[in-house]
Amino acid sequence: MWNDDKLQEECGIFGVYNNNDFDTARMTYYGLFSLQHRGQESAGIAVNNGGTILYRKEMGMVSEIFDDYILDYLKGHSAISHVRYSTAGGS
Repeated sequence: MWNDDKLQEECGIFGVYNNNDFDTARMTYYGLFSLQHRGQESAGIAVNNGGTILYRKEMGMVSEIFDDYILDYLKGHSAISHVRYSTAGGS
C-alpha cells in the first residue's frame, strides 16, 4: 500500500539526444551517476547507433558496471539509462 506520508524513491531514468556527438553514453553515465541514490541494485545504458541498439545492463552500482572501455563501445546519437531499486518482483 502506498503511504503518502513517507518519501518514496524508487528507480531513476535519464536520457540524452545529441545530433553532433556520438559520446551520449558518457553524458548519460554522468546523469545516471547523479541518480544513483534512486536505485543501487542495478543499472543499464542503451544507445541507438544508426538503428542498432547497443546496451549494457548489470547488477551493481553505476561506477562498478561502466568503465571507459564500455562507454567507448556504446556509441550513438541517443541514449537512455536506468538505475533500479526493486520494490516488487525479483532482483
